[in-house]
Amino acid sequence: MLIDKEPSRSRKARSTGQILGTNDTLDAIYERILMAVMEHRLIPGTKLVEEKLAGVFQVNRTRIREVLSRLAHEGVVTTIPNRGAFIASPSVEEARHIFQARRIMEPALIRSLVEKGDPEHFQKLHAHVAEERAARDRDDKRAVIRLSGEFHLLMAEMVGSPPLIKLMRELSSLTCLIILLYDSPNVPACPNHEHTDIIVAMEEGNVDSAIALMLGHLDHIEATLDLSLPEDTEVDLEAIFG
Repeated sequence: MLIDKEPSRSRKARSTGQILGTNDTLDAIYERILMAVMEHRLIPGTKLVEEKLAGVFQVNRTRIREVLSRLAHEGVVTTIPNRGAFIASPSVEEARHIFQARRIMEPALIRSLVEKGDPEHFQKLHAHVAEERAARDRDDKRAVIRLSGEFHLLMAEMVGSPPLIKLMRELSSLTCLIILLYDSPNVPACPNHEHTDIIVAMEEGNVDSAIALMLGHLDHIEATLDLSLPEDTEVDLEAIFG
C-alpha cells in the first residue's frame, strides 16, 4: 500500500534548515525534493500530492507539475495515470543496470580530473570527505547518505560537462533509492576511507589505481544490497502462516 508520507511544512523546514517562501524557484524545489530523496526522507512509493507540495512551496500546482515531470524524466519519480506521482521504486534489474552505468561513467570522470590535475579540485574533494567524516562522527545517517552521493556528483561538476552532471545527478538519486529498498542489514557498509583513497590516487596522477579504487568502492556499495531475490517472486502464504 502506498502511503502519503509528505512531511508538514514546519517539519520539512526544520529538517532542511531553510524557510519556505514564494521565492522558491523551480530549480530550488527540484533540488529540495532530490535532497529529501538522497537523505531518505522521501522513500520509494511515497505519493507526491501536487496540492500539498504547492502549499509547502507556496507556488501554484502548474509549477509543481513541471518539477514532477522533470523528476519523472530522470526516473526519480513515477507517474501513474489517474493516481498521481510517486517516488520511484527501482526494480532489482534496474538496480543492476544503474551500477553498471556507474562503472562505465565514473572511470571517465577520474581520467578527466587526473588530466586536469587541478589542486583546487582535490582540496575541495578532501574538504567534502571531511564533512562526511564529521557526519559519521555525530551519527547523522541522513547527512552521511547525502554527502556520500554528493561526492560523486562533485566530481562530475568539476569535470564541467553538463550532460555528465545531469547523468551523475540521476544516478546518485536512483542509487539512494536502491540503497533504501535493498539495503541488507547484515552486511557491513563500505569502509569510510575509500573516498579519500580515490582522491589521493588522483592527486598522485595514478589513473589506473584511482579507477580500480572507484570500481572497488562501487562493488562494496552493491555488495551491501540484497539483489538476489527474483523481481516477481510469488509469496507462499501457506508457508508463512501455516
